[in-house]
Amino acid sequence: MNWTGIIISILLSTFTGWVTTWIAIKMLFHPRRPIKILGFSIQGIFPKNQRLIAQKLGQVVGKELLSFDEIEQKVTNPENLQKLRPDIEHHIDNFLRHKLKEVFPMIFMLIGEKTILQLKDAFLVELESLFPILMKGYMAKLEKDLDLEKIVTEKVASFSSEKLEDILNQITKKEFKFLEFVGGFFGFIIGLIEVAVTIFTK
Repeated sequence: MNWTGIIISILLSTFTGWVTTWIAIKMLFHPRRPIKILGFSIQGIFPKNQRLIAQKLGQVVGKELLSFDEIEQKVTNPENLQKLRPDIEHHIDNFLRHKLKEVFPMIFMLIGEKTILQLKDAFLVELESLFPILMKGYMAKLEKDLDLEKIVTEKVASFSSEKLEDILNQITKKEFKFLEFVGGFFGFIIGLIEVAVTIFTK
């Protein structure tokens, strides 16, 4: 085998490795619709299994990634109430000083600044004890009414094949390019081995 033949053989093997990997990656998404060839139905892996992928993704999100127990713990954390306290205090103060005067003018005339401050403090103390109870009740109702698994499953299942391919390409574009490189590299190695075997077996 002359040098031209050696180079052509190695390049051909490299190209075969690269193009085989490229085709395999493309077949993850294409063909988007089933195509009948010699009695066999051929369709891209993701389009063919989109509903199943959607269901599995829905299960993962609904049961593992978004736990209502964890959300409840964060929502009912006393620190959250403390973050809201200035706004709550402002609204209570506004009610006692302005709204109460409009709704119950006679009562407002009977209370002074000291009473307003005492009422505001009493409302805030009561709210601190009520806040976790109210939020736990709200989260229990939300968990009952909101089926995260179903929502995620329906959303992913409703994606067009083009959108699904675009999303996955955005996430794994570099990895796909690396796989193509690896395919070409192994093709190159195989080409070298074939040439070596041919030379040494002559």
